[in-house]
Amino acid sequence: METSEKYIKRCFELAQNGMGQVAPNPLVGAVIVYNDKIIGEGYHRKYGEPHAEVNAIDSVLDKSLLKDATLYVNLEPCCHEGKTPACTDLILKSNIPRVCIAALDPNPIVAGNGLRILEESGLSVEVGILENDALGLNRRFYTFYQKKRPYVILKWAQSKDGFIGKINKKIQISNVQSQYLSHVWRSEEAAIMVGTQTAKVDNPQLDVRLIMGNNPIRIVLDRTLKLHYNLNLFDQTTPTIVFTEKSKKSIKNIEYINIDFSKDVILEMINILYEKNIQSIIVEGGTLLLNSFIRSNLWDEARVFIAENNLGSGIIAPKIKNVLFAEEQIGDDKLTVYKNE
Repeated sequence: METSEKYIKRCFELAQNGMGQVAPNPLVGAVIVYNDKIIGEGYHRKYGEPHAEVNAIDSVLDKSLLKDATLYVNLEPCCHEGKTPACTDLILKSNIPRVCIAALDPNPIVAGNGLRILEESGLSVEVGILENDALGLNRRFYTFYQKKRPYVILKWAQSKDGFIGKINKKIQISNVQSQYLSHVWRSEEAAIMVGTQTAKVDNPQLDVRLIMGNNPIRIVLDRTLKLHYNLNLFDQTTPTIVFTEKSKKSIKNIEYINIDFSKDVILEMINILYEKNIQSIIVEGGTLLLNSFIRSNLWDEARVFIAENNLGSGIIAPKIKNVLFAEEQIGDDKLTVYKNE
């Protein structure tokens, strides 16, 4: 393994620690190397707090070594002042002579400008180290800026014989380990969505109560506002969006948004979520809603738990035609992951 790749991989490892905490910012890790030895490292810990480069530089005990060191970072350093100062300014102030970057930032206010500032200031800059891996790490961030929509993950559990549930009956298909993993996934995304029937029959909380983490924004599609106010979704503990064709005044933590159901409902909702700066969403059902995303081709990943038991009859699970990306055994459940290429 080349030296640059070794340290960029360490940046990836560090960046992952910010999952579920930094959105709508990207996942970023930074490593500072002197004489082939790491003398400082850091990652972006939480939205609004110092960026990875700042934390890495602050962690260096002997700042005099910075003038002969190399900074490795998985994303182009920012060059604008927002909630935190520009990282390019700190890099220049620290007299770091060389910077290695995995991928450029797609955000238009950066988008090569950070690179330009560093190069025009006389720094040696290398770009594109393990770039595909860097794009995959921040796939939500890149999808948001390049496709102008949130990154969409479809998720469901089905029986071995291909059923997602029973009509008007709440049943548990996946095992305890899979349920725990589902809560981890929820904590990693900005929002979570279900349809009317799932909200009515399952009465889900759509939170991360099984783990320590942030609850996603809850979203429900309720065309005619027939869902009862005493459902868990409407307990006002978590910001919740209701897409409907009816008019209703929003209240604390519950926002009612009118959409036109005679048009492409999925595209309409996705565009609204983009305008609200929601970078990712996990869709947990039911079949009607999941199939609508699949037909609209507005999805990026599908994560499907397949249980060992058979139901014999019931609601038929969605069908994914795309090539299988990965398989993993979760207890006696099989997790299959598809990517929409």
